[in-house]
Amino acid sequence: MPSSNPLPPKENTLFKRVVRCYEQKQYKNGLKFAKQILSNPKFSQHGETLAMKGLTLNCLGKKEEAYELVRLGLKNDLKSHVCWHVYGLLQRADKKYDEAIRCYRNALKCDKENVQILRDLSLLQIHLRDLEGYKETRHQLLLLRPAQRVSWIGYAMAHHLLKEYDVCLEILNEFSKTTTKVNYDYEQSELFLYQAQVILESGDLEGVLEHLSTYEDQICDKLSLKEMRADILYQLGKPKESEVLYRELLKRNQENRQYFIATEKCQNCLNDEDKLNLYENDLKIQYPKSSLVKRIPLAYAHRDKFRELVDQYMKVSFRKGVPPLFIDLRTLYNDPEKVKTIEDLILGYVKNLKTSEKFSILDPDPKEPASAILWCYFYLAQHFDYLGKVELALQYIDAAIEHTPTLIDAFVVRGKIFKHAGDPIEAYKCLDEAQSLDTADRFINSKAAKYMLRANLIQEAEEMCSKFTREGVSATENLNEMQCMWFQTESAAAYKRLGMFGEALKKCHEVERHFSEMVDDQFDFHTYCMRKMTLRSYMTLLRLEDKIRDHNFYFKAASCAIDVYLQLYDNPNLADEQPKENGEVHVELSANEKKIEKQAKESSKEGRNGESYAEGTK
Repeated sequence: MPSSNPLPPKENTLFKRVVRCYEQKQYKNGLKFAKQILSNPKFSQHGETLAMKGLTLNCLGKKEEAYELVRLGLKNDLKSHVCWHVYGLLQRADKKYDEAIRCYRNALKCDKENVQILRDLSLLQIHLRDLEGYKETRHQLLLLRPAQRVSWIGYAMAHHLLKEYDVCLEILNEFSKTTTKVNYDYEQSELFLYQAQVILESGDLEGVLEHLSTYEDQICDKLSLKEMRADILYQLGKPKESEVLYRELLKRNQENRQYFIATEKCQNCLNDEDKLNLYENDLKIQYPKSSLVKRIPLAYAHRDKFRELVDQYMKVSFRKGVPPLFIDLRTLYNDPEKVKTIEDLILGYVKNLKTSEKFSILDPDPKEPASAILWCYFYLAQHFDYLGKVELALQYIDAAIEHTPTLIDAFVVRGKIFKHAGDPIEAYKCLDEAQSLDTADRFINSKAAKYMLRANLIQEAEEMCSKFTREGVSATENLNEMQCMWFQTESAAAYKRLGMFGEALKKCHEVERHFSEMVDDQFDFHTYCMRKMTLRSYMTLLRLEDKIRDHNFYFKAASCAIDVYLQLYDNPNLADEQPKENGEVHVELSANEKKIEKQAKESSKEGRNGESYAEGTK
């Protein structure tokens, strides 16, 4: 429907320039052209020009003036699709998505076949998961632009999201007839794999195999092709054919645990003994360089066989010096017998290394490296810490530090032991010392800051983080920009412990804002993914966004905020209490919290005067 106040050719040319300047982000030039139109008394109240001027001003940050002009323009020309479209764009920029959709629908009443408005409407509908509305809009776009690939893909995906698999496949098959066969076309390859995914989700396993065989030559992602085919063959009761493919995949990547587990299933290994025989008599011989082929059997072996295998596995790690060995073996600690075996072996290593510098007196090999006993101490400290034997854990980590005083990992483990023992002050001191040994290590810096926050030393933690944040900006501001949520959740917990509920809630809401931004970031991908044909990744993104607030950081922030609000509800006077100059507040802390706070102040003073702290803050 044309505007109720159409412009003559000269002014219409100027109006087109205003639109072009907006699209090219030349906002000041756009305002000049708009002024030329509005300066003519005949068109001083021209609705579409006022609306475009308002939209341009909004991009320059003049939000209130922009809304006034757009509303005035809409009032002057209610039948203009441009005015309604512009008003919808303003509402979308303010994240008022429902209002924006109403504006777009009103715009479509004035111009039913406007492709740009339909596209903008479809973006909001998929963003809000209005799948029925999205399907209808994509259908209209397909009818208007049947020659465009995006029109077909968008309509097919709408049916896929609604789990209407047959219609989705029918649309994709029709579209495939219009494409030409090319030897190497990654976008076309992704389309074929997306079709396979839809067929798989529909439950037609035979259909997936047939589809993959038909388009195998045109599929570029051979890894995904083999993985999908191997999994489907197993589900169809063809384990031998599936195993052949999984062994081919193992040749490609011998450190993929899923391939080994799948091979076990294909071999129909029903118990631990069968699985152990598979590894000992087959997989170890075929893939001798794989570390997983030595690690996985430890879960299936028992008694003497376990002792033999874990003995070999740990000796290699201690010789090489593998710090995360305990983390690697921790899953075995569900079995008390295996825990006892590991402990006896390593205590034996320590005893023999002290006397003969070998893991075993009967060992014919030459002497072990001097660092072997260090890593034994290091492992035992973590072992006893996990078992809750704090004194023994401290004894062995102190022995490790005495052996090599510059080992940063040892100080980190010592800090963890104190943390698990319930002493955040000593834990913080250990991490501060570790950080002073290598001030250029960002990981240790972040770890030290985290332990400071747990000791309620918020200001010191911010100073620690400022070593790696942008200059000229406060650490907290920069960390918020970078969506550093571990810092914000730990800060919120620290403020809550100190009774500074306002600051705690502020940090919690910053975390919530990050998740809202992540949801809004979908807008960048709705058009991009369909244009670049990364359809499988796009579906994964949509499903991730649907449950993004299940993330642990969001749960921590939400739990903290709920706890603070409940405390304020039970005791409203807490909201009126002002913090003192030194950061304390007039609230009753528990005896343990008072003790921790007192220790934190003392250790902070000592740290400022100490040499290691001075080195760490240079």
